Amino acid sequence: MARTTLVLLTATALTVMALATGCSGPGFGDADVKPAAGQEPQEAAAKLDRERRARAAAVKRWGLVKAPLSAPPAPAKKPHLDTREGFEVEDHDGLPPVFTTVPTEDKVVFLTIDDGAEKDPAFLRMMGELKIPYTAFLSDYLVKEDYAYFKKMQATGVVLNNHTLHHRYLPDLSYAEQKREICGMQDVIEKRYGKRPALFRPPFGNYNEDTLRAARTCGIKAVPLWNEEVFVDHWDYREWDRDLHPGDIVLSHFRGKEDWKGTMPDMIRRFLKAVTDKGYAVARLEDYL
Repeated sequence: MARTTLVLLTATALTVMALATGCSGPGFGDADVKPAAGQEPQEAAAKLDRERRARAAAVKRWGLVKAPLSAPPAPAKKPHLDTREGFEVEDHDGLPPVFTTVPTEDKVVFLTIDDGAEKDPAFLRMMGELKIPYTAFLSDYLVKEDYAYFKKMQATGVVLNNHTLHHRYLPDLSYAEQKREICGMQDVIEKRYGKRPALFRPPFGNYNEDTLRAARTCGIKAVPLWNEEVFVDHWDYREWDRDLHPGDIVLSHFRGKEDWKGTMPDMIRRFLKAVTDKGYAVARLEDYL
């Protein structure tokens, strides 16, 4: 069967305004707190006050200018996912959908972080204290340096997904080689973290029909790519308007000062400032799939 190579490129870079802001997730809204069974109204009020104080302290501690916006509840009916127009392969029927945006009217974006090179403890603390949801796509050749770091990440509710064993350019590989890269990473994540992923992101965003057929064979249900990429000092945009849209998937990487002009917490501050300034919350990708 002929294989069609699809190369996906992000658009030109824009510099995002410096400094910080906020995000989304549990504990960051001002929604009413209902007392648990047997809980007195005074206890519920006290809990809400503690959460607000903790939020304010975390926002200040991590250098955010604004408190994060809170994401709406996860949709009861999940959006139907189709492959984005122009991203199809020759024979796409029955293959996992490839998409850059989740269909939703909610003013939310989804943060995804790739590979696993940087293992910054401050990043884990920041994301945990601010309760920012994100999704990780991991490659074993980097993760194996410290499996425990990503176990701590998983314990905070982050879903660990597949980014292949060795981060190779998949369209250059045979079907069998691609299957080893994808199924092999499925095996690693199941062994180390207890569950085979449903999501897969091809390295560099490059794939062909064999990639998607192999991914399906390995148990992959969907292939989220991205519409924007955020760095320490700028953003890249796929769309001509160079803006965020409801349901956009945002890419970043586990990187530090060896690769960037800053740290992962620096990147998160810039990400949150742009997102919050535009009136978006950060939601959990898996809640919409």
